[in-house]
Amino acid sequence: MSKKITPIPYTILIKIFEADGFSTVRRKGDHIIMTKPGVKRPLVIKSSPKLVPVTHIRTNMRTAGMSRERYFQLLEKVK
Repeated sequence: MSKKITPIPYTILIKIFEADGFSTVRRKGDHIIMTKPGVKRPLVIKSSPKLVPVTHIRTNMRTAGMSRERYFQLLEKVK
């Protein structure tokens, strides 16, 4: 049975993507922009509200080319 993606604090989500090789390039208002060489589009993570909705997590995973398995591996690593 696969795990379920649940809302998590934006700080944990940033740590997950940093562990995957992304780095924060800028902050504008409540938006944090992250990039990684080889990934065409930047990731956008909102710092408001504190918990990032599942739809935003999945969108950023798709943009980053990250599998569910990789997401849960990194989540365990950064918690």
